[in-house]
Parts: sequence; C-alpha cells; structure tokens
Amino acid sequence: MDTAALQATVASNARARGASSLCRSAFWDGALRLLTKASRVFIVTGFYIRASGACETDGPPGAVILGRALERAGKSVLLLTDRRNHKCLEACSRSVGGPAVACADDPSEVPLAGRRSGGSRPPAERSPSDGADLLIFIERPGAAADGRYYNMKGLDISDVVTPLDALAESAMRGGIPVLAIGDGGNEAGMGLLYDSLIEVLPDHYARCISKVPSDVCLPVDVSNWGGYALAALLSSFYRRWLGLDEGEEEEMLRALLEAGAVDGVSGAADMSVDGVPPGELNKVSLAIRSWYLRSL
Repeated sequence: MDTAALQATVASNARARGASSLCRSAFWDGALRLLTKASRVFIVTGFYIRASGACETDGPPGAVILGRALERAGKSVLLLTDRRNHKCLEACSRSVGGPAVACADDPSEVPLAGRRSGGSRPPAERSPSDGADLLIFIERPGAAADGRYYNMKGLDISDVVTPLDALAESAMRGGIPVLAIGDGGNEAGMGLLYDSLIEVLPDHYARCISKVPSDVCLPVDVSNWGGYALAALLSSFYRRWLGLDEGEEEEMLRALLEAGAVDGVSGAADMSVDGVPPGELNKVSLAIRSWYLRSL
C-alpha cells in the first residue's frame, strides 16, 4: 500500500519540530499489521497542561477516531487515561459515538492480560480487567532517561503525570505489541527512536526525550493526525470509510473545550490543536480523506 502521500500530509516536518522528519513508510506498514491482527485494543492518551490545569486538545480526538475505526472493523476497544484527563476524553468520545473510556490512576490497575472472554462482550461493557492484545499510546507523556516527565518547553511536569507509560514495558514483557504516536519526542513509545531523536532535536532537549519503548512508533506533525491517518489506512485495508467524517473534528473540539481542555501550545481554550487553526486542521482532514479515495 502506497503511504507516501499520506505521510506527506501528516508527517512532513511542516511544523519544524524535527521528530516527524524520522517517519518512514515502513512504520505505517508495521502499524497496519498490528492494527489488523489485533482483536482487543487499549488506547492510552491524555496530556495534562500543568500551567493551564487542563487536558490538551491533541491526543483525545486522534485516539477516539482511531478507536472508533477499530470498532467499526469489528474489534473491541477501550480508551484509557487518568483522572486529570478523564472528563475531557469521555466528553470527546461521547461527542462522536466513540469507544468506552476507563480511568486508571495506577498502571497496576490495568492488567493487560485479563479475561479472554472480554473480546466477545459489547465495547460499552468492557473494563480494563478484560485485557488487550494491542496497546496504543497517542500523545501520552513518556518518562525520560532520568525517570522524569517533560513538556515541549523542557519543564519537568512529573507532579501531574500518572505513569501509565509503564504499561509499555509490561505489555512487551507479556508479548503484547505496543504502537505509539507522538509529535515531540517526549511521548510514551518514542523511545524506539531515541538515538535518532537525539540527532534531530535541539541539544538542550535531549534530556527530555522519552525512553519508553514500543514495537512500532509513528512520529507525526500533530498526534491527532496520526490517529486520523491510521483510521484512513484501516479504511483502505477494509475498503470502506471508517475514519473522521465531515464536521466531527469540530464536534470533538467543542466537547473538549466545554469539558475544560486547552490548546497545548497556546494554553488557551481555542478551537485549535497545537497552535494549528481550524482552517488548517480541516485541510489536513480533507487531504487524509482524499488519500483514502485515491487508494481504492
């Protein structure tokens, strides 16, 4: 499957952050393999902006649309976050009929290898105890080499981070693959590209780069776009549209703002994501849909 145009849309380093310059077609192929093989998926998201005391608008929409696409493909999906981000993620998912949301304030509360009957139950009745055979992180803080958590400004935010990134090593030890999506290098799962990130990110930011591992990592321009793009990739594989529909991004952003979320870059309660205004967000969404139509 030709993913070059899809990658050019969502991972071209257009925002000059550096991380997405490392994206390669093989990463998309690997991600698609994991997604199509899975039957029970946990998606972890939620990045808390300490200065604003709020969840950011990047992460939840991408998690919701990818999770819903997986559900539409017949898979069981559960979205996971912590108490600081729970209200926003729940509102975001509810606004577009997305997957069920669970809250965990300790990674030990999330047994990845749970009851194997879980996949046969309706998604709304799922709980973390039902287990997973694929773990996905989208825009979730990942611990650096010193065990601390940092934002894109290089500030230590460890006091407001629940260490759900610890699920990555637990999953991999148990033979459960991990897929990660990030845009800055400080997210869970980006440790797979650690040595390369050291080369492309500013020297002063090296201490902030996540060491949390993954099996497949997608560095993109905006994390939401990675989720949207993977939903389009699944759509191409199954030959029916499973992804973001017209107007849904606006619905999710409105729901997030009403629940108290903010733009992670500006810190303001705006209809933007990482400083990207609504018009540009819409152009990217349309380009992703256009890629799918051309892929048929």
